Amino acid sequence: MTLTGTAAAPARPAPDVDNFPAYVGFGLAYLLGHGSAALSRGADPLLELPGWLPMTLLGAGLAVGTVQATLAALRAQRAATAPGDVLSGQLLGAAWISAFAALFLAITGLAATLDSPDVQTLLWPTGSGLVVGLLYVAEGAVRRNVLHYTLGTWLALTSTAALLLGSPGLYWTLTLAGGGAYAVAAVLERRRITRAISAAAAQSAPEAYQTTS
Repeated sequence: MTLTGTAAAPARPAPDVDNFPAYVGFGLAYLLGHGSAALSRGADPLLELPGWLPMTLLGAGLAVGTVQATLAALRAQRAATAPGDVLSGQLLGAAWISAFAALFLAITGLAATLDSPDVQTLLWPTGSGLVVGLLYVAEGAVRRNVLHYTLGTWLALTSTAALLLGSPGLYWTLTLAGGGAYAVAAVLERRRITRAISAAAAQSAPEAYQTTS
């Protein structure tokens, strides 16, 4: 009797991206930044807060979320093996920097041209939501991530639609629709990554040896 063993080479899944840290960062920006603005703006504010506080909280959260999103794109780039995947990761990572730089120039230019500093208080919350949403749509399409794509579509639509409501309705919409969407997406993302890790572990497990006689 002879015993022979063969093991099939496991297929390597495409590198996945954990968006959970970025979702948490952006979600806190929406809840704290837009939430404090919703409570302190309007004809009859619920709280008396310094005017600089909502924008500071929003900017800090956006900075954290942008850094986390860029790091996630770079991690996917390092894990990629195909030249096309590497290039996609590089371009998506750079897109975050260029998109927010363009948004800064657009809003600053409009505020100076219209001679109205209040324009920034309206366009930064909605413009950042639009930019992040469109970046999510692009990333979701490239990475075949339906959750990411859906969240981006929702953010882009609700952020721009909020402009129709004025203050403080604009900020309440961003807080509830945007912050709530990030909270739901963070929970679903954690589950998605857990399933992806389990599937990758099962796929890479060595196959049983076959015996012949």
